[in-house]
Amino acid sequence: MGNRGFGVIRTGAALAALMLAGPVAAECAADRIALRGDFGNVAFQVDVADTVEERAQGLMFVEEMPRFAGMLFVYDRPQPVAFWMKNTLIPLDMVFADARGVVQRVHAEAVPGDLTGIPGGDGIQYVLEINGGMAETLGIAPGAQMQHPAISDAAWACDDVTPEG
Repeated sequence: MGNRGFGVIRTGAALAALMLAGPVAAECAADRIALRGDFGNVAFQVDVADTVEERAQGLMFVEEMPRFAGMLFVYDRPQPVAFWMKNTLIPLDMVFADARGVVQRVHAEAVPGDLTGIPGGDGIQYVLEINGGMAETLGIAPGAQMQHPAISDAAWACDDVTPEG
């Protein structure tokens, strides 16, 4: 599914609309992931990496990425995962989530080109990579919930209404 087509990311007012506020019906789409937590709600345009080949390629050789863009790695089942930054040109935050889309760990500012393994922990099924520093800026932390159609038994299901925060 992933094609690293960040050119489709909207700018201006449409990008600002990705920041959700007030009660909003969830709009699940394969190219969008939402997160909610103590910080409120935020959404990113994403490419989905759900095959072995796409997960292996990840964001390698991507020279820049729009601010509210990223890649969602989807695994068939919860498992221990570890990432590295081989051939990755931009710093990334890695948001590791369990089978229900609940964030378990955030690794901030992974260093481009670093071959050191970055463990996500056990029982991880989803990993969101976003621009380095965004998780801290937005307040994304363990306990936050992801919303995406690939998360079948989600803590925050696609048909849930977002509460005012």
